[in-house]
Amino acid sequence: MAKYTRQDILSLIEEEDIEFIRLQFTDISGKLKNMATTIKQIDKILDGHYKFDCKAIDGFNGTGYEELFLVPDLDTFVIFPWRPQNGKVARFLCDVVKPDGTPFVGDSRYILKKVVKEARDMGFGFNAAIKNEFFLFDIGENGEPANSSGEKGGYFDVGPSDGGENARRDMVLYLSDMGIGVESSYHSDEGAQHVLDLGYTDPLKMADSIMTTRLVVRTVAKRHGFHATFMPKPRVNVKGSGAHYIFSMEKDGSNVFTDNTDKIGISRLGYHFMAGMLDHITGMMLITNPIVNSYKRLIPGYLAPVTAGWSSTNTSPLIRLTSIGSDGGRIVLRSPDGAANPYLVIALCLAAGLDGIKNQTEPPVCMDELPESEIRKADVLPRTLYEAVNLFANDQFVQDVLGQHISGHMIQAKDAEWNEYCKQVTLWETERYLSTI
Repeated sequence: MAKYTRQDILSLIEEEDIEFIRLQFTDISGKLKNMATTIKQIDKILDGHYKFDCKAIDGFNGTGYEELFLVPDLDTFVIFPWRPQNGKVARFLCDVVKPDGTPFVGDSRYILKKVVKEARDMGFGFNAAIKNEFFLFDIGENGEPANSSGEKGGYFDVGPSDGGENARRDMVLYLSDMGIGVESSYHSDEGAQHVLDLGYTDPLKMADSIMTTRLVVRTVAKRHGFHATFMPKPRVNVKGSGAHYIFSMEKDGSNVFTDNTDKIGISRLGYHFMAGMLDHITGMMLITNPIVNSYKRLIPGYLAPVTAGWSSTNTSPLIRLTSIGSDGGRIVLRSPDGAANPYLVIALCLAAGLDGIKNQTEPPVCMDELPESEIRKADVLPRTLYEAVNLFANDQFVQDVLGQHISGHMIQAKDAEWNEYCKQVTLWETERYLSTI
């Protein structure tokens, strides 16, 4: 049920003295885009007649359209709490449509909506939460981003060891003002590394909240003199930053992943859902881990997953199953990172899980029951972006979920990114080989 009507929006604009409107949308790669205008254009905006030059957006160009249109989701209307209180700034998150009003197939929000509808047609409601990790680094003398910090805090430290607690407090308060619930915030394992845990909500709102959180984190960090980055592995010899997605599913108000008779409290339906995810996880990794740097995080010794397995107790599995606490049965996917497009990540996880339910797919043996020698023999996750592109290209199910347009763009764009990376000569190579070969 919609929260806002057109008249509600018009009333809020007048009551809150709003002068500027930002229309935001997410491109295929997961970057937040923005157009700004004044409230004089509000009727045009609410009518869905606000157009933009799609030729300027990577992945939106070459589609046969010179312009596409932004249709605001009225329920995403919020006021930016950090902007001036006189002549306030508000925003909508928007769907992207073609000139005839039909959905644009390159709009990742549309892809997620389609999969959510499939779940609803099967009688299921879907919920998602996330653990967001990021670094707060220093800013260079000329204002440039750096990857350095003198802060040495560790897990759950307090100030002054936790040098980011004041910034995190403002992030949480701003997000609360914008209707996004942060269950917890704390210092993570590495120096200058931090966590915001977003609580359960429906899939579309969660993806919207993730995009908004990235904006808020970066904005607040800059106001506190930091540079915030969700880059998966910004420094050598430290644990990287992940984005752990947490899923549960309900029917008739009950969590259908829960079964109190199971030894870890997970239902057969939950196991089938997880097995569906495992069936397609390597094909999905071009989406969950979409940049060259993503694979610098997924290496042994840094608590990040490296094999396609699951556990209920292991500290670093790809998927963790748990029913501890009041939320009941849930599935935690630990491979994604903050470079990923959350709409596409959630869409693929839900689609693969539903496929596992339809086919009653059985998962592999739990890692907890395997000797270390057998765990090492498990399917290894891709080690490079190049491998991820090839695995994606060979998974027709994953491509069908995303559609030909997004799939084709990802293959082309990421293949080009890998080729560009291969042209580089790194500092490690010159230090290792220049004087000895």
